[in-house]
Amino acid sequence: MALTKILIANRGEIAVRVIRTARRLGYRTVAVHSSADEAAAHVVAADEAVLIGPPPASESYLASDKIIAAACDTGAEAVHPGYGFLAENADFARACIAAGLTFIGPTVAAIELMGNKRAAKAKLLEAGVPCVPGYQGADQSDGVLAVEAERIGYPVMVKAAAGGGGRGMRLVSTAGELGEALQAARTEAKGAFGSSELLLEKAVVEPRHVELQIFGDTHGNVVHLGERDCSVQRRHQKVIEESPSPAVNEDLRRRMGAAAVEAARACGYVGAGTVEFLLDRDGAFHFLEMNTRLQVEHPVTELVTGVDLVEWQLRVAAGEPLPLGQADIAINGHAIEARVYAEDPARGFLPQTGEVLVWRLPAETDVRVDHAVVEGGSISPHYDPMIAKLIAHGATRADACRKLVAALRDTTLFGVVTNKAFLANICEHQEFAAGNATTAFLADHFGDDPSCSESPPEPLGFASAALVTFLEGAQGIVEDDSFIGWRCCGPVWVTMTLSCGAAEATVDVTAVGRGTTGRRYLVSWVADDQPAGEDSGDRDAGPIQVELEVVGHEPGLVELIVAGIRRRLRYALADSALWIDDGQTVRCYRNTTHLPVEIDGAGGSGRLVAPLDGAVIGVRVAVGDDVDEGQLVLVVEAMKMEHRIAAEVSGTVAAVHVAVGDQVKTRQLLAEIAPAGADDEGSA
Repeated sequence: MALTKILIANRGEIAVRVIRTARRLGYRTVAVHSSADEAAAHVVAADEAVLIGPPPASESYLASDKIIAAACDTGAEAVHPGYGFLAENADFARACIAAGLTFIGPTVAAIELMGNKRAAKAKLLEAGVPCVPGYQGADQSDGVLAVEAERIGYPVMVKAAAGGGGRGMRLVSTAGELGEALQAARTEAKGAFGSSELLLEKAVVEPRHVELQIFGDTHGNVVHLGERDCSVQRRHQKVIEESPSPAVNEDLRRRMGAAAVEAARACGYVGAGTVEFLLDRDGAFHFLEMNTRLQVEHPVTELVTGVDLVEWQLRVAAGEPLPLGQADIAINGHAIEARVYAEDPARGFLPQTGEVLVWRLPAETDVRVDHAVVEGGSISPHYDPMIAKLIAHGATRADACRKLVAALRDTTLFGVVTNKAFLANICEHQEFAAGNATTAFLADHFGDDPSCSESPPEPLGFASAALVTFLEGAQGIVEDDSFIGWRCCGPVWVTMTLSCGAAEATVDVTAVGRGTTGRRYLVSWVADDQPAGEDSGDRDAGPIQVELEVVGHEPGLVELIVAGIRRRLRYALADSALWIDDGQTVRCYRNTTHLPVEIDGAGGSGRLVAPLDGAVIGVRVAVGDDVDEGQLVLVVEAMKMEHRIAAEVSGTVAAVHVAVGDQVKTRQLLAEIAPAGADDEGSA
């Protein structure tokens, strides 16, 4: 049956990306969406869209019956699963086929085989594919696993057989740690994947994570399209990916490619897939797992090979042979991808939610941006926090890296904290630039990176924020800005209190006349322990003074000359929040001049507040319970992650304001604990 209409069973940037290629090839497209995504980019991009449920993924994007019904109702003949959600779900693929739909992916048998790490490893060992030494037997008793761990030799990795992404995975260094690791891995694996089955592998110390993109068709052809290096990871989650790998030469590429193709042939693979290997210090490689779908990092392969992998998926699904043979595939230049997440590195990479005030893409046309961000839209707590991918291509690795850093600096998102400064710092690190990064790279080198700590802003940051606040407040007062900040007896100074994270400063802004190219302002930062006098004659200028010359100002953009250097600041003002991007960092300042002192939920007060928007999935205490400091009280789920909220003081639970299933907002009061020793009146 000829394919004319395709339903994309996903959301976000991958749905937009699939729609782009499908429409280029003349297919009509159907999007599915939850009620939280009614105005989302993938909904707007598709020819048709179907509402399939409320925001929770379990009731919408994971509801296979609703998705299949939407395909049938709209006349779609095929379903593309993207990645995540149902992409590697054999039952979903089987249900699509049973409904008469073409599933754009591998066979059900291949998904089932490669979806179980234990079975996959056994199959590939039979096929002669190099694998990490380990145990993948059916006997799952603690006794047998302990014996096998001794045989393998510590350290060993305990892994969930049915999953990935680091869930159900534990590194065990000694025999004494094994029992607890097995119990924890089983519990986590059961909750995440519905199976507590485990396998053991020899821990490869500080390896590289190198994967091969493979492709098969229904005519018996299988090829690989080179490798990707995905070694830069945090908690087993990929952060930066590149192709080709700086650690792979032509001979190693040929051998790894042959092993990847053999792995695909062993399971009768059709469509796009990825065979992942661990590459050790001696150049030996070992099979890790096979992902039976398109990967998040597939754009780097596309940029160095010139192949549209989604186009190949659609052609193979329509019964066509692969467009190229192995000898026709060449790698040209170098590509690097950075995953931009709505998360705060300075707060333990806590996912962020909120309204997107400003979204500006880099001006560099040689950088690809895959995203589904909509200015004026929001980052939802219901889905993965990855919001965009920036992919740079260059003739050399250094070219691609330099372009990627520039693009990250030039990308602006206001309203939600992102990890873009963290990503730029990675690419500029000397070890990464030298091509030496292993899976231990971030742990070894980024514990004290400025992007990963709540460092206070530089004095120039407070000065710039105060000046922008002053300029915004002056708009519309007079027609001629030459009078701004002046009165008959001389310049007027304006005092304001600004906060940024835990830092706070009292700042004066004074117009001091025209400079060479613009209006000059003197900004004085007065420390909190140096209160200002009643008039300008009594004022102490404070320890810091900065002279700024405004040479250009329009809504959202101000150009300044500071110490002879011209700087450009992008900004957005929303209520009392001022977002500023200086090209290196993005900070949010708040004008607290006229605000009452806020009673924070931290600092051992006993008031527990939500760290972000999400859903309560666990309440572990009741009113009247005695709790110890550090004891788990509540669990909030957001963006597919669980956030455990513990008691900050020892005492008695005085109030619980939420129940399991409640949706909560950032800083919403969840529970109150009366500190031990406090009297009834003081703890109320």
